[in-house]
Amino acid sequence: MKYTGPIYRPPIEANTVLLQVTVGCAHNRCRFCTMYKDTKFTTESLEQIEKDLREARQLYGDLKRIFLINGDAFVLSANRLKLIAGMIINYFPGMEVISMYASIRNIMAKTDRELKELRDLRIGDLWVGLESGSDEALQQFNKGFTLSDSREQLERLNRAGIKHNAIFMLGALGRGRALEGAEDSVKLINGSRPQLVGITPLGLFPGSELADDVQKGKFSPASEREILEEERRMIELIDVDGMPFYGNHPLNTASLVGTLPGDRKRMMRVIDDSIKSMDRELLEGVIPRTRL
Repeated sequence: MKYTGPIYRPPIEANTVLLQVTVGCAHNRCRFCTMYKDTKFTTESLEQIEKDLREARQLYGDLKRIFLINGDAFVLSANRLKLIAGMIINYFPGMEVISMYASIRNIMAKTDRELKELRDLRIGDLWVGLESGSDEALQQFNKGFTLSDSREQLERLNRAGIKHNAIFMLGALGRGRALEGAEDSVKLINGSRPQLVGITPLGLFPGSELADDVQKGKFSPASEREILEEERRMIELIDVDGMPFYGNHPLNTASLVGTLPGDRKRMMRVIDDSIKSMDRELLEGVIPRTRL
């Protein structure tokens, strides 16, 4: 299997076979991110993809799930994704779900008909980096889309029958605005009804534009208390029945996983206990998150 440059995948895809269809990130301009900073975006050849599929078939037999990498593989045109999906199904007839990272911009570039065609080819599970339900934060991060875009495009996925997993960042609005950030994001969650929600604190990675803003006093990061309070408020307000909530990324202050609403009280207690037991100076400060 061929892999080029840094590779990232959601924690719960740890046991999913990874198939490279792009290298790097097509946008690569988010102000908080350095993941693909030194990696030129390219698309993988169909010949190499088929070679990797043959190898995967030999190694793993008939797969039911596969994850396409890299940073925003859904940026590929609908026609190319259909070709790749067809190849995957040819090698793995039992394939149930083709998953990958996607951005709101990627969805915008595809028609309603194309989305439904991709769903029919088993592309039915997209990990979407929404980051925040605040237009201010999206602009600060240079995501390349607005909150209105997020709402519209997620609704298009729902109509097409493509499930999405929503990724959010705690502390996106900075110090003193934790509860505001939680409420903004939950409005988007409750309106778009994702398959699951995954959250992680905002990292200030060396070399990122946002880290430079902190050094210059242009952005004040949220404290650990505020990050925990924001997460607690999100758990309290989310109103999507049977939705998994993942707060177990290595960067998270408190690691927790549950299903809402059933695990709501337990997860809120975990956060409350973390706040009570954490060193006061650490709780009111900012834990360095300089690498994934």
